[in-house]
Amino acid sequence: MLKGSKIGLRARHEDDIPTLRTELYDDVVNSARAEAGPWLPISPGSKDPRLVVDDAAQGSVPFSVVELEGGALVGTATLWGIDNHHRSAHIGLGVLPAARGKGYGTDVVATLCHYGFVVRGLQRLQIETLADNHAMLRSAERNGFIREGVLRSSAWVLGEFLDEVVLGLLIQDWKPNARG
Repeated sequence: MLKGSKIGLRARHEDDIPTLRTELYDDVVNSARAEAGPWLPISPGSKDPRLVVDDAAQGSVPFSVVELEGGALVGTATLWGIDNHHRSAHIGLGVLPAARGKGYGTDVVATLCHYGFVVRGLQRLQIETLADNHAMLRSAERNGFIREGVLRSSAWVLGEFLDEVVLGLLIQDWKPNARG
């Protein structure tokens, strides 16, 4: 398990899936805002790759996020779009509703940075998020990510186009102990 100050990132367990399905993916608004496509219902027992991990898949490393104190599941985290040639990847995360506002997102980003830069030897990490996702923007910026641009009206979300912000962090600008 990779450990942050409040959370741990571990492999996805089979018993994580019902909670993640119910609290993250069955929430139409949250799912529509977090995914790159329209919300779709997930059938029980489905092998949906957002939930069920394919260990043979290249280019994406999904984690379950747990509290260090007590081990309760608090969300998901993913290093995705891993490009070994350019040594870059993207960060994504989802925090369960009951766990929001407790600083877990900032700690997840910090721990994913450690994984990407130290464990994987990457040069650049990137985050794309909706411009009104203040929690994610705060978590990224507290970890040293720089706003690199705005993709105007690039995300179709529940009947309207929204702007997305692109943030980047290079290994030489990363401060491993500057977590939140």
